[in-house]
Amino acid sequence: MTASEDIKPVLTPTKILKCRNAECKVWVRDEFASTEQTCPICKGPMIKSIKHLPAVQNKIKRQPRKPKSEFDI
Repeated sequence: MTASEDIKPVLTPTKILKCRNAECKVWVRDEFASTEQTCPICKGPMIKSIKHLPAVQNKIKRQPRKPKSEFDI
């Protein structure tokens, strides 16, 4: 076993929307879903469900911008 195989992400119950069509395998996290709740692939209806997934960091910390100087090209 290698070190990468030993580390497993912590899974948490996450609200998702999944396509109601049995042939379509699409699902999306509820926090990233659009307001219309239609499948982005087959345009069918989506239903609410729960899936155990690793946590996602929603906000990326931006680095402060450097003030422009007259010497920058």
